[in-house]
Amino acid sequence: MANKVAFTAGRVAGFRCPSDKVQAFLWDVTSPGLGLRATPAGKPAYVFQSRFQDKTIRLTIGGPDAWSIPQAQEKARELQRQIDEGRDPRDLKRDALAAAAERKAAEAAQAVTVGEVWTVYLDARRPHWGERHHADHFKLVQAGGVPAKRGTRGRGVTVAGPLHPLMALPLCDLTAPAIEAWAAREGKTRPTAARLAWRCLKAFLSWCAEQPEYAPALAGVNPAKTKKAREALGKAGVKQDALLREQLPVWFAAVRQISNPVAAAYLQTLLLTGARPGEVLGLRWDDVNTKWRGLTIRDKVEGERVIPLTPYVSQLIHGLPRRNEWVFSSATAGAGALTIPRNTHVQACAVAGIDGLTLHGLRRSFKSLTEWLEIPAGVVAQIMGHKPSATAEKHYTVRPLDLLRLHHERIEAWILEQAGVPFVVGVEPGKLALVAG
Repeated sequence: MANKVAFTAGRVAGFRCPSDKVQAFLWDVTSPGLGLRATPAGKPAYVFQSRFQDKTIRLTIGGPDAWSIPQAQEKARELQRQIDEGRDPRDLKRDALAAAAERKAAEAAQAVTVGEVWTVYLDARRPHWGERHHADHFKLVQAGGVPAKRGTRGRGVTVAGPLHPLMALPLCDLTAPAIEAWAAREGKTRPTAARLAWRCLKAFLSWCAEQPEYAPALAGVNPAKTKKAREALGKAGVKQDALLREQLPVWFAAVRQISNPVAAAYLQTLLLTGARPGEVLGLRWDDVNTKWRGLTIRDKVEGERVIPLTPYVSQLIHGLPRRNEWVFSSATAGAGALTIPRNTHVQACAVAGIDGLTLHGLRRSFKSLTEWLEIPAGVVAQIMGHKPSATAEKHYTVRPLDLLRLHHERIEAWILEQAGVPFVVGVEPGKLALVAG
């Protein structure tokens, strides 16, 4: 090492790199290995140079603005001691930087709230979810208290989502005891909604555990997966609501008398397709294939499925107004689509003298009524969008649309016959037919 001098403030401040050189060094005679490196364009910096395992190594200590001469000299002596002890200063520096980064990440994870991470989670998962699934997650954390005209049971304002009380907590405080206390509270007032929220919370925390920036805030085990939380929310009861065959005439009569033709058509389509309420509500005119008589259903299980467009459902759909892209549209709703007409259905059921029949009960009714016709279970499952339950169904049985239509039209014709609904097959959609009284 040439140019060894005793470092002074003046020598350090006045050291420059000649313009014809790439870099220049000034070495300290007091602390072996300590040098000052300068380049024509950059600022000078203290460096340490020595030999480790018969190889020259060099590390940057820092600039004179941040390090005084005594501090730089002490750092150089510390690095030389590490070499004398058989330790590589470069490895120690990398380990120290990694540890600092981990501490910084842990501190950030400790400060972030559940609500902040929930927003990131929804954005990250949105490409993999349907619109309704994403909207359901958004509703789970809403604050409530917004003035509403209906659905508040006389309160006048919306109710906070089940998960809203947890959103203000730091993510690190979302522990098993905190979730168990939440489950105990929610389980007393709205257990059904709380069970759904709990399942979504478990999935959220599993996602957090896979993210490097959030994993440090968790204890390692998903804090929502505890027996105490599960027991506090109780078990969901088995739903039994479904239309009996002898109830079909009064149900159809009441539904067909609904003043809103879009709602009436929606409810009948729901029963005759066996689809989920949200799937039917999400039908667009582009999903209706009149040429090949098919309906494309946005499926929460498989993404989408195509089912037969049966004659009566086709006539219902083509009799609706084309206001926008939605088949079941609304002239007053902000999104242009019909909102799920639960109250309308409840009123129609009251007229028919049927108690406790939900919209999902209509899907259950479709499955139950097919038992009268001994339709193959796989056919019904494919129409309804259920996952195949056997290896043969999953890997070897492929039913084209025309084969499904053979069974589906038989189901529709039988239901309409039992309901006493007059209908002539073969009439062009949207046109009337003369039916004998």
